[in-house]
Amino acid sequence: MPDANRFARELFTPLPARYDRLAEVLSFRQNGRWRRAMTDRVVRAGQAAPGTVLDVASGTAGVAIQLARRSGGRVIGVDLTEPMLRRGRRNVAAAGLGDRVRLVAGRAERLPFADASFDALTFTYLLRYVDDPQATLAELARVLRPGGTMASLEFCVPQTAFWHSAWWLYTRFVLPLGGLAAGGPEWLRVGRFLGPSISGHYRRYPVAWTVGAWQRAGFTDVGTRIMSLGGGLVMWGTRAGG
Repeated sequence: MPDANRFARELFTPLPARYDRLAEVLSFRQNGRWRRAMTDRVVRAGQAAPGTVLDVASGTAGVAIQLARRSGGRVIGVDLTEPMLRRGRRNVAAAGLGDRVRLVAGRAERLPFADASFDALTFTYLLRYVDDPQATLAELARVLRPGGTMASLEFCVPQTAFWHSAWWLYTRFVLPLGGLAAGGPEWLRVGRFLGPSISGHYRRYPVAWTVGAWQRAGFTDVGTRIMSLGGGLVMWGTRAGG
């Protein structure tokens, strides 16, 4: 298993019990808003809903459940971490969607599906946890049918000086302490990791690079939406050839 995958699995294995609640609290309830903005790009008013959707880095299935409810179609969620998937399966059952949402273990870099298997694809907070973002995007494109939509959600870094300073202070100090207070040592570790991880990712892979990476992977009409003063990034594009 690649180093980035191994680290992600170790980081997320202890988190599922409180993941959904703390993800909202520690993001000032922006996580849910960002997710809705992402799924809006896949399930669009006035257009036919996708029949089959792949949700990569599905975690506890929050996005998969939202997609199933909004599209009326079938959703497969893939995640690296089995404890997250177990929590996700309980969430799916509680939502009454066990007949339309299926969760499986897998790696984004090597998906266990045939070419052009899905009408749409989403992924959330993924690219910081893979060794080769460009190759991963190419693999995601492989399983999406031509003409299908892919949309993603990632953390981002505010660009204006004031909000960047506020974000830096929050991610370096408030987030770790808030994580410790609300979730214990496991969330302290996450809080300490997130800020430097996000900053380092965008130093290496700026938003403009990521747009180009989507295009090189075979996507057209690639769009971006910076959210919450720069804290979140929603992207979308259409698989070429449709």
